Amino acid sequence: MAAPRIVIENCAIATVDANDTEYASGHVVIAGNRIESVGAGAAPQGLENVVRRVDGTGHLVTPGLVNTHHHFYQWLTRGLAQDSNLFNWLVELYPTWARIDEEMVYAAAQGSLAMMARGGVTTAMDHHYVFPKGSGDLLGAEIRAAKEMGVRFTAARGSMDRGKSDGGLPPDFAVETLEGALAATEEAIDTHHDSSFDSMLHIAVAPCSPFSVSTDLMREGALLARRKGVRLHTHGSETVEEEKFCHELFGMGPTDYFESTGWLGDDVWMAHCVHMNDSDIAAFARTKTGVAHCPSSNARLAAGIARVPDMLASGVPVGLGVDGTASNESGELHTELRNALLINRLGGGERALNARQALRLGTYGGAQVLGRADQIGSIEAGKLADLVLWKLDGIGHSSIADPVAALVMGAAAPVTLSLINGKPVVENNHLTTVDEDAIARLTRVQAQRLAKIAGLA
Repeated sequence: MAAPRIVIENCAIATVDANDTEYASGHVVIAGNRIESVGAGAAPQGLENVVRRVDGTGHLVTPGLVNTHHHFYQWLTRGLAQDSNLFNWLVELYPTWARIDEEMVYAAAQGSLAMMARGGVTTAMDHHYVFPKGSGDLLGAEIRAAKEMGVRFTAARGSMDRGKSDGGLPPDFAVETLEGALAATEEAIDTHHDSSFDSMLHIAVAPCSPFSVSTDLMREGALLARRKGVRLHTHGSETVEEEKFCHELFGMGPTDYFESTGWLGDDVWMAHCVHMNDSDIAAFARTKTGVAHCPSSNARLAAGIARVPDMLASGVPVGLGVDGTASNESGELHTELRNALLINRLGGGERALNARQALRLGTYGGAQVLGRADQIGSIEAGKLADLVLWKLDGIGHSSIADPVAALVMGAAAPVTLSLINGKPVVENNHLTTVDEDAIARLTRVQAQRLAKIAGLA
């Protein structure tokens, strides 16, 4: 028997394939968890086992959005340190973050994932690096939340081994030993990583940043990742203070430091990369090191404007990231499409980035950065059925003739249907797999609990 099919018709389609193929009115046929066909006009006649037909009139279909950088636990500390730069923000919030536990992280992951999924994210990523002693299975809590929601997930198992007494920013009780961090990361890979084509869960090796990680952990982490065949992730070149820190401590800038520890390559992606000179960009392009561009967080913390147009022109893989919701309180990747376009035009002029480039950053670019461009990120036959049907015939978009411009430059578009692995996760702007109201109540309770424990309430 043929696999169950879903047919979406009468919609505009932006495939984000290599040729940026678009259809003013077209169809997508999904068979099981794969895209079977995409093209202009109506779907082929005589398809067997069609279990659902969707009339996409007034809608745009795109690949699902791919988030490349996040910190779920920060959902519980939104709205704090409102007027701080990165360093002061970290100093103010680390004492609170150091008191998280498994129950809190599960709730925060639910809130973070729900907000993204409801806004068109089909592949989520999280960089979790705070593991206080006795706090439970924090990575497992995130993985459980993603599985329950049905979202494709890359869990970057972070680590810190440079506490306050060693010149780092986090409290000593919130960091791990070098040996402990490496052992826990290897265990996470062995327990959870699935390398299959339609995998719902990847694990990455992700020491936090030069401020909180020893050189030994960076080097050994890179060796571990390559021995296990998984990707590597960390923060890089986020602020001018980081540049100064690296020169003072290591005698070189961040990019040279990363290269000296084995942290440039086509299996690596860095978050932010705001302060990159021509030489840095050339090194990333030469090695195909990826970048997670986080425009809202960079603006919130006044970190600066990343040179995304220059990176793209040089061949650097670039995706979009929400970043933690303590520095991007909306928690949506959809809004990053617009903010990436606007902020990069502030930095580089009116032609610095266009609407289709912004959409590519949030879809195919993210898939490249996560090492999954052959599976997701564009609408092509044989790829996984991770798709979003955006409603563009309401008042917010009704007078914008170009559907891609409407999506990227207009108001946040409602999601009529979001499919992940061919299964509906969002219907008519609401999640189908979880109770949104229950998540809101749970996250509120856990945020209040954390504030009380940390002495903020």
